[in-house]
Order: sequence, then C-alpha cells, then structure tokens
Amino acid sequence: MKRTLLLALILLLTACGQNDDDITGDPNSPGYVATQYFYALYNHDNLERATQYATPKLARIMRSYGTASQFTRNLVNLQYDQVTIELDRTEMSVRQQYGDRATINLVFTGHFHGNQVDDMRSVKMIRERGDWLVSEIVPDPYGR
Repeated sequence: MKRTLLLALILLLTACGQNDDDITGDPNSPGYVATQYFYALYNHDNLERATQYATPKLARIMRSYGTASQFTRNLVNLQYDQVTIELDRTEMSVRQQYGDRATINLVFTGHFHGNQVDDMRSVKMIRERGDWLVSEIVPDPYGR
C-alpha cells in the first residue's frame, strides 16, 4: 500500500513539474519565443502563459476572448486537440536575429476531432527591453 502511494506521488510530482523539454533552440531567439507562445495556447491551453510572450496590446486582445480555445478558434483560425509546432527555417536570415523586428513562420501538424490538420502561420515579433514578443499573428490569406 505504501509503495503504491509513493509511486502515485512520484508520478504526480513528475507530471506537475513537466516543462517544455521538446522545445529546443536559443531561448533568446524570436523563433523560440514564437514556438513557446503557440505551445502555451495549444498544448497547455493556457491563455495567461501565452500572454507572457505577447506584447501588451496583443495580450489585451487575447484576454478579451476569455480562453485559449476561443482565442485560437476566432483570431488564429486554427483548432487542434494536440499539435506539434516547428519553426520553418526556409526563409530565416541572420538579420532577423540581430534586428528588433522579425517575421517567423511556424508549421503546425496535429489532429482535430480525429482528422489530421497541417497548416502554417506567420507571426510578427518585436524586441522590447531585450525580450522577443509576439506583436501580431499574420492573417491566413486563404482563410474565411
């Protein structure tokens, strides 16, 4: 009985302490921050966590939707039950790393209601006080 209780406690603590180990890269890069932003929205369903990676203006807009799922459904126009987010490095330039503005392309691969959904989104990033923040999600030119 004690052994089962101990095992359950260890599993609980491990799950609670889980971090985003599958997000790799330079934490000071715009691509890493953009990935963290969407990871918080989709895989953690945590609007407040995502606002940490957004400009104050975008954070206010996000909070007006109330939940991460409402925000992603209406403003991002992408829905997933679980998603893998990858940085599209095909158009990366060294200048993006050293300037104060960057446009980052992300590739989303996941499932929604059992169906495979693949898509791409671009986000505009700005550097404020040394930190990269998502300032705008570029609308899908083929959506709605």
